[in-house]
Amino acid sequence: MYDIFNISYKIYMLDREKLITEAENAISWIKDYVEKAGAKGVVVGNSGGKDSATVIAMSTKALGQDRVVTVAMPCNSANTDFEDAKLVAETFNVPFIKVDLTNTYSELENSLNNSMIEKISNEAKINIKPRLRMTTLYSIAQTLNYLVIGTGNLCEAMVGYTTKWGDNASDFNPIANFTVSEVLAIGKYLGVPDRIINKAPNDGLGNQTDEEKMGITYKQIEEYIETGKTDIEVIEKIEKRNKISKHKREAIPVYNFERINFLK
Repeated sequence: MYDIFNISYKIYMLDREKLITEAENAISWIKDYVEKAGAKGVVVGNSGGKDSATVIAMSTKALGQDRVVTVAMPCNSANTDFEDAKLVAETFNVPFIKVDLTNTYSELENSLNNSMIEKISNEAKINIKPRLRMTTLYSIAQTLNYLVIGTGNLCEAMVGYTTKWGDNASDFNPIANFTVSEVLAIGKYLGVPDRIINKAPNDGLGNQTDEEKMGITYKQIEEYIETGKTDIEVIEKIEKRNKISKHKREAIPVYNFERINFLK
């Protein structure tokens, strides 16, 4: 359970006044970005978690309720996740679409296994789900002339706890430079339900929480981001994860050579 403004490591957060100022700036940035892009609104993957709930709250304040479409995409998921997603949509009175990907996922998995000599690995199977979700979001966004808005936070990006071309793909992201505790605080400020705020972070891709899967707590990641230090036994884990996930945070490498360019 996260007590937002009374957590032991809040010294690493922006102070409350500065955080709220930055949150309001990010909200204005959402509005400006959508308008400059000529888009009608945004599509948000609504997982029922803290990140998507906070982005939904920010987007609603920036654009209005009718220009924020939220999409729940269960795929062998816990019923509680769908109920939490529905709660978030109802709280901010935004459109709510359910696209069940269970059968699509199963058919793709079976097709891959039947086409390959080796069965796809467990990690590959897990990563299919977020990539199917992003395909779904972009299909809806393109149909509506909306943008896909990102919901990944700084701590996840720091250690590569994202799926390339899955949950780390979007047209723009207002919370990418906020840590977990900052996202939670912004969510609380904007009225995200306590049930969502107090929920242990979970990517919905298994029975474990994010921290259990990583073997690292978000507190430790935040401490490392802000000070370069944390519990000695996890520093190596954080640095290793950061190094091997570097490709997820960079543009696609391309071979380059000099050519005459007539496109000035």
